[in-house]
Amino acid sequence: MKRIWLVADDYGITPAVNGAIRDLVARGRLSATSVMVVAPGFNADEARQLRGAAREARAAIGLHLTLTAPFAPLTRDYAPLAGGKFLPLGKTMAFAFLGRLDRLKLKAEIRAQIDAFAAAFGCSPDYIDGHQHAHLLPPVTDALLDAVKEAAPGAWMRQCGRAAGAPGDRKAWVLDFLSRRFRARAAAAGVATNPAFAGTYGFAPGADFAALFPAFLEGLPDGGLVMCHPGIADDALRALDPLTTLREHEYAYFRGEAFPAALAAADATLMRPDAAEA
Repeated sequence: MKRIWLVADDYGITPAVNGAIRDLVARGRLSATSVMVVAPGFNADEARQLRGAAREARAAIGLHLTLTAPFAPLTRDYAPLAGGKFLPLGKTMAFAFLGRLDRLKLKAEIRAQIDAFAAAFGCSPDYIDGHQHAHLLPPVTDALLDAVKEAAPGAWMRQCGRAAGAPGDRKAWVLDFLSRRFRARAAAAGVATNPAFAGTYGFAPGADFAALFPAFLEGLPDGGLVMCHPGIADDALRALDPLTTLREHEYAYFRGEAFPAALAAADATLMRPDAAEA
């Protein structure tokens, strides 16, 4: 039976999303969740509640490195910004490939987010990934690896390349391309990564997540990772992120019985941190 990481992104974005993720953690329906320490829905109490749920359920807690709008940096000198906030993803990518992201400023912001995580949870993150996959951008990757060696040497990192032969859309091909360099740089730095990744889809309003999820498991090797975004949509979420109703569909799916049936059909079980270390 293969073990997979099922990771809920965006803990911290809003209290309602946080509550949904904690519920799935407590039910044993997630392997891990990734925390946005710069988001308005994250605070010491939200960290305390997640820490307790994760301890009981043996779930990992990671840092969801956030470097894109509509969120703001923790460091004063971070640039470029727009109205005091990070740039949108498209502009961030353009600046990255044009060589206009400063590695020292990136590293300082990444360290600040790692330090904020450690202050909230009393430990460094189990792993690190990136909101909107910004951690895969070349200058971010290099700054991140420097910061991880100093502040979170035991953390592994999420790469977003698919298993060989896995189905995918244009977004998946872009992530495959960016992940090749990411994996090579992480390996050279002695930082572990997941062997394969799944979970991307078009986020179209009519997307049938229950039909999509079994395909994510096809060809995924032991230790592979599936990204997900369960949550509850409210006005606070709608003000921050376009992914709203689909979060509720994912939440309902992972609470229901079709999810464990899909795992059983794929001869898969959820990874737990102690199993990963074995």
